Amino acid sequence: MSSIAERLRAGSDPKFPENANTVEYAENLDANDSLCQLRDQFVLPTKASIRKKALDGRSPSSVEHTKTGTACSGELKTNGANGHPKDVSAANEDSDQAIYFVGNSLGAQPKAVREYVDAQLETWASVGVGGHFTDMEDSPLVAWQDMAEDCAKKSADLVGASPSEIVIMNTLTANLHLMMASFYRPTEKRHKVILEWRPFPSDHYVIESQIQWHGLDPKKSMVQIQPDENFYLSTEKILATIDENADETAMVLLPGIQYYSGQLLDIPTITKHAQDRGIVVGWDLAHAAGNVELKLHDWNVDWACWCTYKYICAGPGSIAGAFVHERHGAVEYSTGFEAPRFRHRLSGWYGDDKSGRFNMDNKFKPTPGAGGFQLSNPSAIDLASLSAALSVFAQTNMHDLRSKSLVLTAYAQHLLDSIISDSDGEPPFRIITPRDPRERGTQLSVLVREELMDAVSKALVDSGVVCDKRKPGVIRVAPVALYCTFKDVYTFMKIFRKALGA
Repeated sequence: MSSIAERLRAGSDPKFPENANTVEYAENLDANDSLCQLRDQFVLPTKASIRKKALDGRSPSSVEHTKTGTACSGELKTNGANGHPKDVSAANEDSDQAIYFVGNSLGAQPKAVREYVDAQLETWASVGVGGHFTDMEDSPLVAWQDMAEDCAKKSADLVGASPSEIVIMNTLTANLHLMMASFYRPTEKRHKVILEWRPFPSDHYVIESQIQWHGLDPKKSMVQIQPDENFYLSTEKILATIDENADETAMVLLPGIQYYSGQLLDIPTITKHAQDRGIVVGWDLAHAAGNVELKLHDWNVDWACWCTYKYICAGPGSIAGAFVHERHGAVEYSTGFEAPRFRHRLSGWYGDDKSGRFNMDNKFKPTPGAGGFQLSNPSAIDLASLSAALSVFAQTNMHDLRSKSLVLTAYAQHLLDSIISDSDGEPPFRIITPRDPRERGTQLSVLVREELMDAVSKALVDSGVVCDKRKPGVIRVAPVALYCTFKDVYTFMKIFRKALGA
């Protein structure tokens, strides 16, 4: 599998063999997957559990994957929630795994979350407010006051930054607002924000309202880059749009990965091009963090934000992250100045330097780095969940995860191409995600013919497939490397082919 990944990293044809459309081939890829054991770190939905309408004190049963040579094998265990075995018929039904291809919307639950959240709850119950400052023995967590900083350290590999350039706080949209409040400083001449054609609604609302906050007209200050007929945003067009508006542009704010098409943008090239023209560059990495390799510091990105509930698997609405390049996070103390000098931002007491945070003297001395942008005491429960998710990432690295995801996605594309080639007449769908593996993450957006969409969606649900739909007509297929298998991809394609009537 490593040789396939290397070809994909170079943008070459993966060259799948003639027997690639068989379950035996998919199982062989799984047998040679060095990351297969990570699947056992998650509680994955089953065909039974996704039909639940009421709580019953049980979570889906676990499938334990043990490493034997180069093969991972599965064995039914007892109930994942409380350890009590159920009757055989229920166990057989519950162990029939659903296909969870929606990590681009909400990642699967790491088993560690229960342990980490329980540790936080026990600490709170046992020592109360002392949990802010107490490192409890035999706990997977640090003191509450240090948890955000600890999670920042554990996130360094995910985004390619030093821990001091990362702050864990709030949620994605709130952080976008905070970053724009500091970095979007429009003037009479430079006031425009360049964005994509179809930003996620939150991004659009943030940009629009920030422009209005400054008393400007969004119709004059928002510049949207339009894709071609295949929903593709070429780097050349993005750079040309920057050039056309350079003298009037204050900020470029783009997604690392476009949520609808799944296209991965050329972050370093776009960043440098805009900055060379005096433009601040921010990135929404909601669909990129934990998905593709990022090097935010080396790419000289000004700032970025991401959520942690998609590929990072920290739970629905979980606490988010932000990156501020070290040059923007500097705090300078000079003789003759009573207060430090630093980049203006909307400030709060948890951004104050920890050494004097509890002095209550109302003299703001920001923590150097991204931590100085923090506002409030962050939720310890949210941080416990994120810390648990990051403990899974600590067992691997983004290079290896990216290598596996490249092959998973290429295999999915190969099987989709086979369905198209076998169809008579007009193809039942087309893939709008770029074919070049270097221009996508772990997602293929499949645009289904309108008259087929409802029937296909129903068939997927009935067959225990969990993936999402985005209007008009796109099914987003996301086999996440942490917990999805090549056999999952093969099985999905069998179901999809049958649903299409192909």
